Amino acid sequence: MTVSLLLGAIVGCIMGLTGAGGGILAIPLLVFGRHLSVPEAGPIGLLAVGIASAMGAWMGVRAGIVRYRAAMLISTIGIVLTPLGSWLAHHMNTRYLTLLFAAIMIWVALKGLWEARRGKSLAPVQPDCPCLRDESGRFVWTPRCASRLAVMGGVAGVLSGLLGVGGGFVMVPALQRFTDLAMHSVIATSLAVIALISLVSVGASIYGGHFDLTIGLPFSAGAVAGMLVGGRLLTRWHPSHLKRAFSVVCMIVSIGLIAKSI
Repeated sequence: MTVSLLLGAIVGCIMGLTGAGGGILAIPLLVFGRHLSVPEAGPIGLLAVGIASAMGAWMGVRAGIVRYRAAMLISTIGIVLTPLGSWLAHHMNTRYLTLLFAAIMIWVALKGLWEARRGKSLAPVQPDCPCLRDESGRFVWTPRCASRLAVMGGVAGVLSGLLGVGGGFVMVPALQRFTDLAMHSVIATSLAVIALISLVSVGASIYGGHFDLTIGLPFSAGAVAGMLVGGRLLTRWHPSHLKRAFSVVCMIVSIGLIAKSI
C-alpha cells in the first residue's frame, strides 16, 4: 500500500506540473514499481488520468470554455470503442504491447522536445479546418466536422482500452488541427473527453474484475495529493524547461521498457 501511495504521489506531482498528459508515466511506474503487466496497470493509470482530467475539465466548465457537444460526441464514440482496445490488450502478446507503449512514449518525448525548442505547445489554426464556429461560439455542424471528431474519439477510446492512456497526446493536436478553437478551449475540451472516457473505462474494469483495488485506491489517493503539490510548484519553473525535463524522463523510461521487454 505504501509503495502504491508513493508511486501515485509521483505521478500526481508530474501531472500537476505538466498536465494530464503526464499520466502516461503511470503505466511504466506501475510496471517497474509494482511488477504489473501493461494490461494490469492500464486501468489503475487511467483512474489517475481520469481524476486529473476531471479536475481540469471542471475549471474549464466554470470558465465556459468547454465545447459540450463536441466533447460528448468524441467521448461517446471513445466509450463505445474502449472495449475493443481492452479486448486487444488481453489478447496481444505482453512483450509487443510493452514495445508499443514504449514507442508511443518515444513519440511523446520527441514531440515535447520539438515543441520546447520552438517555444510553442500547439500548431496554429489551419485555415481549412472542418469544424468552424459561428458568431455565438458554437460549432457549425457538418458531416465533415462530425466525422473528424468521431474518428478522434475512436482513436482515443481504443488507446484508452489498449494502453491505459487518456489519449491527450492525440486529442490536443487533433482538436487544434480540425477546429478553430482557441488554445485554452482546446485543452479544456480535451480534458473533458479524457475524463469521461477514462472514468467510464475504469468503471468497466472494476465491474469486470480487472482492477486491483488494493493497488488502485492508494495509488489514486497518492495521485490526488501529488497533483495538489505539483500545482503549487508549477509557477516555479518555466513551461519549456518542464517540457524538456518531462520529455527526457519519457525517453529514459521508454528505453527501460524496451530493455525489460527484450
